[in-house]
Amino acid sequence: MRSAWLRRVLGAFAIGTLTTVLVPANASAEPVSKLSSIEEQGDGTVVAHVYSASMDRVVSLEVRTAADTSEPRPTLYLLNGSSGGEGIATWHSETDVEEFFDDKNVNVVTPLEGAFSYYTDWVQDDPVLGRNKWTTFLTQELPPIIDETFGTSGVNAIAGLSMGGTSVLSLAIAQPQLYRAVGAYSGCAETSTALGRFYVRTVVEAKGGADVENMWGSVGAPAWSANDAYVHAERLRGIALYISSATGLPGKYDHLGSPTVNNDPVALANQVVVGGVIEAAVHQCTLRLEKRLAELEIPAHIESRPTGTHSWGYWQDDLHNSWPMIAEAIGL
Repeated sequence: MRSAWLRRVLGAFAIGTLTTVLVPANASAEPVSKLSSIEEQGDGTVVAHVYSASMDRVVSLEVRTAADTSEPRPTLYLLNGSSGGEGIATWHSETDVEEFFDDKNVNVVTPLEGAFSYYTDWVQDDPVLGRNKWTTFLTQELPPIIDETFGTSGVNAIAGLSMGGTSVLSLAIAQPQLYRAVGAYSGCAETSTALGRFYVRTVVEAKGGADVENMWGSVGAPAWSANDAYVHAERLRGIALYISSATGLPGKYDHLGSPTVNNDPVALANQVVVGGVIEAAVHQCTLRLEKRLAELEIPAHIESRPTGTHSWGYWQDDLHNSWPMIAEAIGL
């Protein structure tokens, strides 16, 4: 059923009968976000290329359609970590995400770009990372295109890991009405504290080679606080929340036989030492967010693991464990 429906969508797009954007007759020549093309990847999976007017470029996204497309289905936006889907370590390369969603009635949309961007609106273009207006793209431009192209129900959830774990919370406070559920795995909700700023700088500058002031301005500029989900935790009220992290101590996936280690001692050392330090840092963010949500009496599932590093085995578990909550929130 999924394949036949998808072939109809692809066929409609090919002959120009699929409309993604309606422009009034008296509209100016301003650029309009729209679906540019679709490439079929396999049973139920396509790569959609969407023109973003705010970034003035085409963005590629992987879309896995619902198992049963006989009626409109909800959508899960699933964000990668710091590589933004451009590197070798992604949801699709490191986890069982394809098999996991194979029998589930949800459309899964994953950006294949956005490395080191925090999926946020940057205050100015960067010489290394270019123009980034991801909040605008993901919360305003993209959802109507996804909804119309794939015939969704218009009900959404969002989940992400590491950098993406921070981003999903920032996106949720930017547009609370857009998401019924949020899964934030090993992200730091804080962006305006010393720890939050350090984590952001590590990703944007140390890993991405960009200038963090091009993202949110100098320290103390309004955008640092505007994107802080701890500061604006009240905006998360009414959203089903799953927030996870661990202490950074070695756990069940931190050994030579782990799939992400593959008997490589160097990879194991990196996962235990570097991954341990990173996870311990974001864990402090999670504990403070847990306390803040409790003070505000906002319900949340906080998965605080006694062991575990900043690595894929734990994030696959998070996706599996958070799915029942997400599914219930989006009506599955």
